[in-house]
Amino acid sequence: MAGRIIAITGAAGVLGRAVVEAAAAQGARLALIDHAKECPGPEGAFVQTGVDLTDPVHAGAAIAAAAERFGGLDVLLNIAGGFRWETIESGAPDTWPALYRLNVLTATNASRAAIPHLKRSAAGRIVNVGSAAALKAGLGMGAYAASKAGVHALTQALAEELKGAGVTVNAVLPSIIDTPTNRADMPDADFSAWVAPAELAAVILFLASEAARPVTGALVPVTGRV
Repeated sequence: MAGRIIAITGAAGVLGRAVVEAAAAQGARLALIDHAKECPGPEGAFVQTGVDLTDPVHAGAAIAAAAERFGGLDVLLNIAGGFRWETIESGAPDTWPALYRLNVLTATNASRAAIPHLKRSAAGRIVNVGSAAALKAGLGMGAYAASKAGVHALTQALAEELKGAGVTVNAVLPSIIDTPTNRADMPDADFSAWVAPAELAAVILFLASEAARPVTGALVPVTGRV
């Protein structure tokens, strides 16, 4: 990844930080984008905070600024997203559109803005974060799984749309990621069976690498031992 220009949405989150650390270690040039007020990054990273990626105008401006800062864009990693556990019967009516916006629209808006820049790259890449939960939704996972299924469909549709331009589009499908929040929510679970953020980051960066050039439209399970 040395010298590659990578835009990472959701860069302030647990997975985002793991991806930033791994990409920086490989010598990538990084544009970090997040809705949070603070987003720590390595020296030389271009950081944009307070970005509402559910708004196509905000997303477009953030991607344009990243491309202008580095003179182009090679990779977009759509890590921004959200989660909410609730049953359909007792859940809030706004949960479904809220998760659609957080998971599908953020990736769609960032991708749409990045496409012209990625087409000009010698090796354009988009990697999305789907979910293994979208393959078979469990109790309380309806809205989240439906939104991540939308990310899967977005990934496959974009892969078809962009394959003639040499831009690959793939997604990772994690199970439970080993985060402090998940540990607090499930204190009796076997954490060793979960997917470490660094492990998931490694798969994401593989899909963004030259080694994955022939791979597009793939939904790659990264489920640990769950």
